[in-house]
Amino acid sequence: MSEQQTESAETDDSIGEKLVELAKRRGYFFQSSGAYGGVGGFYTFGPQGAALKGNVEDAWRDRFAVAEGNMEIDAPTIMPEPVFEASGHLDGFDDMLVECPDCGESHRADHIVEDNTEYEDAESLPIPEVEEVIAEYELVCPNCGTGLAGQAVETFNLMFGTNIGPGDSQPGYLRPETAQGIFVEFPRLKEYARNQLPFGVTQIGRAYRNEISPRRSIIRTREFTQAELEFFIDPETDEPDLSAVADVEVRLYPASEQTAESAAQRAAEEASGDGEEPREGGEEIRTTIGDAVAEGVIASPWVAYFLGVAKRWYDAVGVDMDRFRFRQHLAGERAHYASDCWDAEGELDGNWIELAGFSDRGDYDLSKHAAHSEDRFTVFRQYDEPKTVERATVDPDMSYLGPEFGGDAQAVVSELETLAERDRAAFEGDNVTIELDGESHELPTEKTGFAVEEQTEAGEHIIPHVIEPSFGVDRLVYTVLHHAYREDEVDGEDRTYLELDPEVAPTFVGVFPLQNDDELEATANDIVADLRDAGLSVTYDDSGNIGRRYRRQDEVGTPFCVTVDYETLEEREAQRASDTASGDAPRAEAATVTVRERDTTAQKRLPVSELPEIMADLRAGELAFEDLDGKNES
Repeated sequence: MSEQQTESAETDDSIGEKLVELAKRRGYFFQSSGAYGGVGGFYTFGPQGAALKGNVEDAWRDRFAVAEGNMEIDAPTIMPEPVFEASGHLDGFDDMLVECPDCGESHRADHIVEDNTEYEDAESLPIPEVEEVIAEYELVCPNCGTGLAGQAVETFNLMFGTNIGPGDSQPGYLRPETAQGIFVEFPRLKEYARNQLPFGVTQIGRAYRNEISPRRSIIRTREFTQAELEFFIDPETDEPDLSAVADVEVRLYPASEQTAESAAQRAAEEASGDGEEPREGGEEIRTTIGDAVAEGVIASPWVAYFLGVAKRWYDAVGVDMDRFRFRQHLAGERAHYASDCWDAEGELDGNWIELAGFSDRGDYDLSKHAAHSEDRFTVFRQYDEPKTVERATVDPDMSYLGPEFGGDAQAVVSELETLAERDRAAFEGDNVTIELDGESHELPTEKTGFAVEEQTEAGEHIIPHVIEPSFGVDRLVYTVLHHAYREDEVDGEDRTYLELDPEVAPTFVGVFPLQNDDELEATANDIVADLRDAGLSVTYDDSGNIGRRYRRQDEVGTPFCVTVDYETLEEREAQRASDTASGDAPRAEAATVTVRERDTTAQKRLPVSELPEIMADLRAGELAFEDLDGKNES
């Protein structure tokens, strides 16, 4: 059963196409509703893909929820309209749309620019500039080739709308991110955290965006899975333990470098005399998390901390670190809520794609929900020692306000309270003026009950700031598969295999009887049961010759295969005969099987009785296959 392996060069520029075909054939992912012609932007994960995706999610949960001591929730995917009014998604969650005047097809204008010009981040450009670029480069419709110069570029809101309930129903939306499900529940979640900052809340779940032009299979879809952590901090007192990640080496592409003119490029282009403007673009920085913070490359220590944690985690689940970096958002592409943001990016077929975003959202989200709701989105900060402070208060005469303002009396009280906090001088005259629904109203100061009092306070209510690592699970699954794709030659035949990390591989071990033989099959099924009892993902295959079975498992990324052959049966019978002759109870400890490792195709004979423990240790990384003692190695 030995195999000869020969390395062959990979064709990186075509891996994407090969991977999509492999994914469909082997049950990783495929376009949904194929029986009805399919629908763009929706994909079904098959048996292998669902298992791989589940393993990635479990690995993320272990690292970002369990290991960090954070909570996890599961919020609804449909939320009422006021949530998104408060969050800003109704007004600011847009993409650039350009429509072909001939075929009527709609396209992402920034994608057309990025695909056909040197602009890499057209999303950060203002719409008038995108229209100018389309005209300057004479860009055309990707569908029919009609010129798009002069066509208006418009904004298109990406949220899917729906109605909640029958009849005069309440408008709602499918959530475009899982984050809002955490933010709106903050008043209750803070109680579970005993009102102590910092604390984190995680969620893994579906999100929905009505993409104008979904593309590249599961990289850009209309329904996808996010794994998000919202970490709530006191910005004045909470600091991360950077020593835990200070030595993590990272590849950074800060905004300052993205917009800097490269001196080498400028000199080369000036020397060429071609009259073209110098290209823009600086250099990536290779440093450590500790140095990046010390030198101000990463401004937020909290963002830096999670970049360090994420770098190690991406490496552990199988992302190629030679094709991985963190890129800082330019000012024009940064989300409306973020004061700073870095993307984790993976390189695929020569293109960098976003895998995760690490944002400092400040107090934007909680402040917005506090202003739009009737709940309190604050946490009480205890002072080291009580403080005596002056507070301006009002105690309005409701017997005056009621008749004077009717149903607006309470609104007047709120305006007076706000004015007292903001501008005490407004109460110095005989009358005080307030604004109510765009109109000015004057009322006697004596009726407001205005006073300035000394109060002793033990602390104050603050609105926490939020640090958000937001991971795209589907994109990560694709990247892990892409970075694991390999081609070589075994026994003179071309082989394709996925070098998946054992922690995330959908199937960990395949078990085969060498031939269709009742005794071999019975023994193989016993081994399957024992391995499953040990918590391992196992597949059984008795179809075709052993070489083809190996190739099938190689192609889906199964790390190990176990073959039960006639030597296994002979060893078991010899042991039983020996036990019978000596008067001992019959045993089968001497029986061995062939265990084959996927990447090298190396094989070892290992004892059946120890197989569950050995395999569990291999999956946990506590054993290396090459270090195992086996017999008849090949």
